[in-house]
Amino acid sequence: MKSKYLLIASIATLFAVGYSIQESVKQSLASPISEESLIAANPNSVKTGSFVSGEHSTSGTVRIITKNGKSSLELDQSFKTSNMGPDLVVILHRSNNVIASTKPPSYPLKEGDYVLIAPLKKFSGSQSYSIPNNVNLADYKSAVIWCRKFNATFGAATLK
Repeated sequence: MKSKYLLIASIATLFAVGYSIQESVKQSLASPISEESLIAANPNSVKTGSFVSGEHSTSGTVRIITKNGKSSLELDQSFKTSNMGPDLVVILHRSNNVIASTKPPSYPLKEGDYVLIAPLKKFSGSQSYSIPNNVNLADYKSAVIWCRKFNATFGAATLK
């Protein structure tokens, strides 16, 4: 007799848990998650962009990650730019469309519109650069590979 009550109680519990999970899933699907709530739930903020070529062919993806108050700029494995320039650097630029905001063929930049992050480590592949704490990321809308010596923009990526 006890086993019969135990079996009935077990089945009732399974139905109750199953119903609860089903209602939870329905509620999740009914209310879409906003980008703001995803960012708030994630302690790492991320901006990403894809490179567009300027004076030289440049491709790949860049992302900026802020974690524990420290920001870094990361170029992904598919990143590639020309090895034709001396003094290539990684910069952040104020414009959200660097290539369109300047003139070919070199796409020169104006001083004051950018902040220097670091010399480019290598012409292709993944690499990471620390962004100084005094850089306000909200002021910069693009990541750029730039030849400092000849003021030539090799490629730029709008950050979103």
